[in-house]
Order: sequence, then C-alpha cells, then structure tokens
Amino acid sequence: MELDPATYDGSLYRTLTGTVIPRPIGWISTTSPDGVDNLAPYSFFNVVSVEPPIVMFAPGPRPEGLTDTAANVEKTEEFVVNVVTEEFAEAMNETSATLARGESEFDHAGLGRTASTKVEPPRVEGIAVAYECELEEMRRVGSAHVLTGEIVYAHLDDAILDVEGKVDVGKVDAVGRLAGSHYDAVESRFRMERPD
Repeated sequence: MELDPATYDGSLYRTLTGTVIPRPIGWISTTSPDGVDNLAPYSFFNVVSVEPPIVMFAPGPRPEGLTDTAANVEKTEEFVVNVVTEEFAEAMNETSATLARGESEFDHAGLGRTASTKVEPPRVEGIAVAYECELEEMRRVGSAHVLTGEIVYAHLDDAILDVEGKVDVGKVDAVGRLAGSHYDAVESRFRMERPD
C-alpha cells in the first residue's frame, strides 16, 4: 500500500497509531479554576528538551472545543505528568472515560491524590514517577493543540533507583500505547552499546 496524505480519502489515525509504537503515556493531572481535579491519559506525549527539562502532550480535537485537560492548563498554566506503570494500567484506562464537566476522574477511578510541591494539581497517590510542570507554550498544530511544559519538580520513588541514585530502567515497568484497545508492557529489555 502506498499513501499520499494529499490525496488519501481516509484518516491516517489508525496507520500512525498502529505503527508509531509503543507510545509513552502521559497521565496528565490538572486542576480547574473551580478546584476540580482532572486526570487523563495522552499517548501523544514525549520529552522535548533536557536543558531546560521540557515535556509535551497533544490533546486531539473535540467537537465542543478544548479537552478539560487543555482548558485547565490554558487557564492555570500548570499540570503534572504521572508515568503509567503496570499496576496503574486499569485505573489509567478508567480515567479515559468521558465524564461530565466538573466530575473528577480521580474519584471516578477510585484514585487517591498526593499534594504536589510547586504546582496546584495533585499527583496520583502511589505513582512511582511524577513531573510537576508549568506551561511553556500552547499552540495549535493541525487539528490538535500541542502543550509544552517545563518540569519544575520531579518525584521518583526510591524503589526505581539504583545504588548511585540513578533511575534503573529495569525497575520502571512503564505501559505504552499501541492502537485501538491495545497496550504494551515493558517485559523484554535488551542492551546495545552505541558505537563511537
């Protein structure tokens, strides 16, 4: 099959989400100006820069406008990225439900909250990795909005660190998104040394 996006009659959504895999999941927590905590997973998520530390996520279009997450970040300029590990996979899926505005996904999924240090939105209680972020930029790209945020504080569970205090990739059982209802767990790791 050959596809030219300029002449293709369908959407490339399934092609892209089925081949750009696995995608990390940013489980984004926000707080609305009215004080409602929101929690939603985004697989259009990644690291953009290390110095300064910048992450991005891209909410897709909604008929009614911005997603609650994007609207909250636009108004408050704060969010938290919670890294989804296997023990939280089911709860993460529950937070992808479409809820009425003003209803919290934390409560819907039965998740506890832990206060953040520098931003208002809470992080997921018991999560091994969470990054508190302040909005760097929000802009429209195609049909989506791309939000970049600078990490202003990081929470790392000691259980995922090695004896030198560095993250041990073998201890981070992150969940990735594939296409449709399919996800991926980090079960097979291998090493390759980068050539000189």
